[in-house]
Amino acid sequence: MKAMHVSEVKKFTDIPNVGKAVAKNFATLGITDPQELSRRDPFELYSELCRITNTRHDPCLLDTFMAVVDFMNGAPPTPWFFYTKKRKKILGGK
Repeated sequence: MKAMHVSEVKKFTDIPNVGKAVAKNFATLGITDPQELSRRDPFELYSELCRITNTRHDPCLLDTFMAVVDFMNGAPPTPWFFYTKKRKKILGGK
């Protein structure tokens, strides 16, 4: 069951929108504690992951990172796709 509040998060997969693949991305980024995400910038996380893996990941992963960071900063759980419009506005349609 996914956490409804940041205080319930013990492991990455407790976070809404995070499954094994996204949790693995956090490990690739060197993030070992879910609480670290509250101090991170989702755009920087996405850029760094693309650099480390030498892959341009699907922008939906950035939407997921945005949802996760917001949740870890106290926002209510929100599906990742609600961040698509915000991402496109910030990045100029990308």
